[in-house]
Amino acid sequence: MDEATAVPDGPGSSGGRGQDGGGAGRGRTGDTGWIEDVLTTPLVEAVRDLDGYGGLVYLRSPDRRSLVLAMVTGVPRSLLKSWWRVPVGSVLPMAEAYRRDETLWLPDERAAMVRFPHFTAGLPYSFGSAYQPVHAGGEAVGVLVVLRSAARAPMETEAVGRALRPAQRQLAEHLGRLAAGRPSAGGSGPGPATGLVEYDDEPVSVRLPTPAVHPVRVGLLDWDLDTGRCTADDEALALLGIDRAGFGGTLMDIEARVSPDDLHELRASRSDALTHGRVRSRHFRVLDESAGGGEIGYRPVELWGHLVRGGGDLGRMLVCALVDAAVGLTAAEAAERLPDALFSLDQDGRLTYLNRRSEELLGCGREELLGRYPWEVITWLRDPAYEDRYRAAMLSQEQVSFLVRHPGGARLSFVLYPDVHGLTGRVYPAGPPPGGEPAHEDGSAPAAVPGGAAVAPPPGPVAEARAGALYHVVQMASVLTEAVTVRDVCRAVSEQLLPAFGVRELALYTVREGRMYLLWESGYPEGFLTPFEGITLDAQLPGVHALTTRQPLFFESPEDLSGAYPGIALDRMSAWSFLPLIASGHPVGSCILGWDTPHRFTADERSALTALSGLAAQALERARLYDAESAVARGLQEGLLPHRLPAVEGLRTTGRYLPGTQGMAIGGDWYDVITTGRGVALVIGDVEGHSVGAAAVMGQLRSAVHAFAASESPPQEVITHTNRLLAELEADAFATCCYIELDPRTGRAYAVRAGHPPPLLRHPDGRAETLDLAGGVMLGVQPDAVYPVTALTLEPGSVLVLYTDGLVERPGSDIETGIDRVRGCLSATPADSVEHLADRLVGTARRARERPDDVALLLTAYR
Repeated sequence: MDEATAVPDGPGSSGGRGQDGGGAGRGRTGDTGWIEDVLTTPLVEAVRDLDGYGGLVYLRSPDRRSLVLAMVTGVPRSLLKSWWRVPVGSVLPMAEAYRRDETLWLPDERAAMVRFPHFTAGLPYSFGSAYQPVHAGGEAVGVLVVLRSAARAPMETEAVGRALRPAQRQLAEHLGRLAAGRPSAGGSGPGPATGLVEYDDEPVSVRLPTPAVHPVRVGLLDWDLDTGRCTADDEALALLGIDRAGFGGTLMDIEARVSPDDLHELRASRSDALTHGRVRSRHFRVLDESAGGGEIGYRPVELWGHLVRGGGDLGRMLVCALVDAAVGLTAAEAAERLPDALFSLDQDGRLTYLNRRSEELLGCGREELLGRYPWEVITWLRDPAYEDRYRAAMLSQEQVSFLVRHPGGARLSFVLYPDVHGLTGRVYPAGPPPGGEPAHEDGSAPAAVPGGAAVAPPPGPVAEARAGALYHVVQMASVLTEAVTVRDVCRAVSEQLLPAFGVRELALYTVREGRMYLLWESGYPEGFLTPFEGITLDAQLPGVHALTTRQPLFFESPEDLSGAYPGIALDRMSAWSFLPLIASGHPVGSCILGWDTPHRFTADERSALTALSGLAAQALERARLYDAESAVARGLQEGLLPHRLPAVEGLRTTGRYLPGTQGMAIGGDWYDVITTGRGVALVIGDVEGHSVGAAAVMGQLRSAVHAFAASESPPQEVITHTNRLLAELEADAFATCCYIELDPRTGRAYAVRAGHPPPLLRHPDGRAETLDLAGGVMLGVQPDAVYPVTALTLEPGSVLVLYTDGLVERPGSDIETGIDRVRGCLSATPADSVEHLADRLVGTARRARERPDDVALLLTAYR
């Protein structure tokens, strides 16, 4: 690989099937020009160091829930659309490397299948891949990915990590500067306006350095057609082999350098200009003495020009470009002479060249094919299996061959030779299969390929692997299994469908009491969907008809939609699909998708979208039931927690409760303040699990503690009796609890702890400490367990803090560190207001998007 600088293609440079861009329907969150400055060099060097052929960089999203593809090199970004945005919690290799913060190496498709079957189902090709976490400011902010041919020599994970370490360090340095708000080394600016390392836009594509090739030389020449006078720049004179000092400025000087056999081509340029006003690609050869040894050679050049008619003395001037055709022309002429059909595709699969033999075999002209995807133009190549062969070649970087049945019945053999910049292909007529038929069943002769020998057609269709849109269905199924709430399902559908199919608008509607209501929308103009809210099921609208008839509707242009539904409101979209959401025979709603250009829906795409709508419907129905059950559970829990704490003279108390964000979002945490004959009992507890059952056990324990405390039982007896009761309930549950009986008149307290985190005490001078209380086992473990009592004395101005482990536990950190963090916050926050102090202590947990556990807090200020 050459050491030349990689060239950024830019966000719009690589497309997939003519519909690239849009990402997951999200707009820019800031200036993303810093991406090229920061990521390009480390990414290209990582690909080189691992002897790979492609690389990716993922960065975390602003909400920290996703990894977003920020840069890609060596492979078309259009092939990776389903992985432009991946959930951090997904079962995908880049997400696992990020979560575990360690190198992950998958040497081939077999290793990927064992560990990540969903990923392999989406990209069922032979390639190796390495995943290296990227850091900034001491934390993981993304993942570096390098793709490597599975056919290369095997490597161990440690060797892969060592090879990627220089690029990892370089990325850490550059991204660390961004996190600190400083310009990156060699960068043009400070990066994102927020100073945070995050990304929420389309991936930027950069090209890997190309090997050095013969540079294209272009010179400029002005030719006065009336006088024969010529003026030329230095490059034009160099191409003609004329020294500036020896150039007389006439056409004769140029003709003296042209091969006698080609003088007609040069002179015919004048006729072209006068007749047509321009010259298009006149070729001739000029003398070339650079070969040495006294030999005289010739160098091909190409002339293009445009006639300028001036007034006065200007006359008729031909403004020309003289192009060195030594490389391109020779190669093209050689390809035209070959008996095989040759063509080339760029990295995205668009045709960039095909010779005359290709036109004959494919039955399609160059003008129609160049710059387009062959499987979109040639109808008999539209089977997704053929596009999949291109994907296989580009992602495995290995030669791929396959057979295609021509409409005439013959077989064509295609061979694809890829590299990181595209691929070259051969097409040639394939012979009959072994034991091929001498004739058709009707006795006719075997079909002939256009321009080729007659060959017998195969007895049946050629069997091909059909990836096509199938992996979108597999990926959607995988993602929806992790979606729990209705909002989760809507977000998953949006993030999968928008990039996978080039969709620009999406709306999800649900049916309630015979009317349709919007659940989720993306990409629509503000207010456009307002008139459709609450429409009845007899409305003459395609979204309603798709649901009531249970048949998907597809419209490939605005004319199609307006013709079917005259007067329907249209926005900027040009193609639509209206998909019914049916789950177990029950209508759930409709899914509306919009494309911003006219769109032809292939049979494969219609099937995939219909299947995806079925998956979405099942997930929505499941999520609706979950949300309903969760609402009941939350109501139960709120009813079990105290709505108002009793007022006690000499004390100020307040409590906080935050539900977890996983599972049913309901748990067994509780707190209570109970007045007794000796003062007041301060209680906090935590039942294992997150379910309605855990909340029910919590209610029983809270009632038991309240009853034992109100009967003026000593603290150790309250906990002992509660422990025995939980064991007798046979609820198969355990709980922790901290019980402190406090006399507000003297500040004297007695504390009992059953497997619960120790309380914190803030002294009047602001110093905070962790109380070292003697403790016993969790409640429900040993029916005859004994719980010791610890005596305390609070000074006026002290604040006692009881909490559950959800406040102090964090993934990847021990509980002692969490307790120290809360203790530091307690010491640094003024205790003038217990409400303000409580909000500060739960502030971090409240802002966290993911809370694995519930959080309960009880603050008591002793005055």
